[in-house]
Parts: sequence; C-alpha cells; structure tokens
Amino acid sequence: MGWFKRLKDGIITSTKDKKEAPDGLWYKCERCKEASTQKEVKENFHKCPKCNYHIRIGSHDYFELLYDNGKFFELFTDLLAEDFLEFTDLKPYDQRLEKAREKTNLDDAITVGIGKVAKKPLVIAAMDFTFIGGSMGSVVGEKIALAIDYCIDNKTPFMIISKSGGARMMESAFSLMQMAKTSAKLSQLAKKRIPYFSFLTDPTTGGVTASFAMLGDINFAEPEALIGFAGPRVIKETIKRDLPEGFQTSEFLMEHGFLDFIVDRQDLKAKIAELLCFF
Repeated sequence: MGWFKRLKDGIITSTKDKKEAPDGLWYKCERCKEASTQKEVKENFHKCPKCNYHIRIGSHDYFELLYDNGKFFELFTDLLAEDFLEFTDLKPYDQRLEKAREKTNLDDAITVGIGKVAKKPLVIAAMDFTFIGGSMGSVVGEKIALAIDYCIDNKTPFMIISKSGGARMMESAFSLMQMAKTSAKLSQLAKKRIPYFSFLTDPTTGGVTASFAMLGDINFAEPEALIGFAGPRVIKETIKRDLPEGFQTSEFLMEHGFLDFIVDRQDLKAKIAELLCFF
C-alpha cells in the first residue's frame, strides 16, 4: 500500500450541479428522524407517516381539521396584550409582543373560533405554542371568559385545545389571576349545563394545567403529549426520588385516572362529533 500526499491545499469540490431541495418541502421527524414530504405530513393529519408522531400544530390547523369544510368565524379579534407593567427581562415586553405578532401572524397565544363540527355548533379556543410559548396572559384569560359568555348566551358547547408553557411571567400577578378567573367562568358554564371539552396537547404545563385544562366535563389528550405542572427535574429535586418511566405523558396520566381517553388526531373530529351527540 502506498502513501499519498496532497500537493494542494484548499481543494474545493464543485457543487454547482447539486440539486438543492426547496425550503419547506421536507419534514424530518423529531422522533424517528425519517424524512417525509410536507404534503405527506399534511395529508396524514400533521403526523409523521413513518411512526405516527404527532407534530405540534397551531390553532388554525386544528380549526381546519375539525370544522366542517374548514369554515369558522373568529371571535374577539380586537383584544391585544399590553405592557402595562413596563416589564423588561432580556428585552422589553412590548418588543417581545411585537416580534411574536410579526413572527406568528397571531394576535396572542389563543384564538377563538365558532363553526360546526358534523353540523353541530361548537366554540373552540385553541392555544398556539409559537406565540411566546403559548403562555397564559391576561388576553388569553379574557378570551376564554368572553368565549364562555358567548356559549352561555347561545347555548353552545365549548372546547379548549391547550398547548402552553404556563403563565406569562412578563405580566406577573395579572397572569396568575387568569387561573382563578377562567376556573370561575367555567363554573358558570357548568351551572348552565353546557358541556366543556378539554383537549390537552403537547405540551400542557404550568398554570394552564392547574386551571382550565383539568376542569373539563371530558378531559382527553393526544398520544404522548407532555402534561404536567412543574418540570420533571424540579419534581425530582423536590421529592428526592427517581420518577417513573413515561412520567407526565398522556399515557401515564390516562393510566392514573387524570384523563378520560387518548385520541389519535385522525380520529379527533369523529370523537368530538360523538361527544356532541352524547351531550
């Protein structure tokens, strides 16, 4: 075997004939790492066609999946969060809000729609994790409160799709107050005997879990969703014990009685239609 020595440094391989895949054409699964086209993923209810991993999606994606013909009317679009505390961490809160609106094209971390599911009216308040981690601020609480008033006035069932990192700390106690506010409003809905379905998706944590997410007449979730109050590390350090395998997953909570059932996204509309008929 002979030895070879490079005579020139900096040899560059030509790539001008390499065909680049257009941005946004492919999706690489976070779990199985297999690649699929975005078209395949969308046709598979925004799930990995290879391993059925449920990809995080936003409020308008859920509306398109659930409402008949994807048609709905958005409610309470005039509500916008304000930096009333003039809060600053790494950047001022008002700048953070402005950037989030530009990035997501959303007004806040929750969107409320009214439409029909299997020809039956349903108000859905769906959270968006892309808007400051789906954090619960005063606008989130107010939209839920107004949605409940609308449901009471129109005798319409209510559903919340939770997807949140918890309270919005930039609003301090005003954010924490939304836990009590939404819980109190849901008790009004219950007194009027109007059904409330709580659908928990990945992730549902913090103050959202500790309030409206666990108060449904029916509490159900997507497969393998992270659901909990504090993070596993905090809990482990507090109780000084190792946590069970699969702790804080939908399946673990189902096994321990916190959820009524788990539903695959492709079966979600049919299941909700069934619940509307039942109630």
